[in-house]
Amino acid sequence: MLVLAGTPIGSAEDASPRLLRTLTEAEVIAAEDTRRLQGLLQRLGISTAARVISYFEGNEAARTPELLEELRAGRTVVLVTDAGMPSVSDPGYRLVAAAVAAELPVTAVPGPSAVLTALAVSGLPVDRFTFEGFLPRKAGERSRRLARLATEERTMVFFEAPHRLADFLRDAAEVLGAERSAAVCRELTKTYEEVRRGGLAELADWAAEHARGEITVVVAGAPAADADPAAAVAEVERLMAEGQRMKAAVAEVAERTQVARNALYQAVLAARKG
Repeated sequence: MLVLAGTPIGSAEDASPRLLRTLTEAEVIAAEDTRRLQGLLQRLGISTAARVISYFEGNEAARTPELLEELRAGRTVVLVTDAGMPSVSDPGYRLVAAAVAAELPVTAVPGPSAVLTALAVSGLPVDRFTFEGFLPRKAGERSRRLARLATEERTMVFFEAPHRLADFLRDAAEVLGAERSAAVCRELTKTYEEVRRGGLAELADWAAEHARGEITVVVAGAPAADADPAAAVAEVERLMAEGQRMKAAVAEVAERTQVARNALYQAVLAARKG
């Protein structure tokens, strides 16, 4: 069985008894960073006789077949990342998909999540949200991604590196609006945990001097707006100009704007005919 084991994002006290037992009894542990795994085991006061191998972004493709063979041989493979749940902006998805395709059992030891923790303490609506992970590092690509989220009504959660946080927030303020409410959550569950709330522009100024540690950003969704069919057609045309297929572009814009998909598709066809 493949076991995805959620590890503490900060405080070792968040480790569950089930996590301790799983790590202790594992036959194979695939770790994003084997040194960090050893550090975690020491902090938890446990040891393991498992075979420990590295499994990170750079070797996922090569190591996945090896781990599948371990699973086929009847061994329990535990996958851990540096913090939080595997496969959520961390290694793991490739192995999970391969195990599912091979009809091998997959389960999880639930654990802390920076996404849900930040969302819960942000003070922003939590009934509907979207996780966007890390946006592109290049400013132009980042701004284009933000532009595609400008009408997103759900609360949005992002990861960002501390040295890029101020730039990210400035771009978000320019595209989404300087007063759009947001929360910057840093060092969650650690000694110097801090949650800074405010408008995007205000937070960008703050981040220029105070961006340190592990960062999760929560941004309020856009206010609900009445559907504008003409604007929706224009947005589909823009996505197609960027190389997206018409069907996919229509589906994406229809979901974001609440314009009926079939009606939008016909409107785009009509506009292209002239």
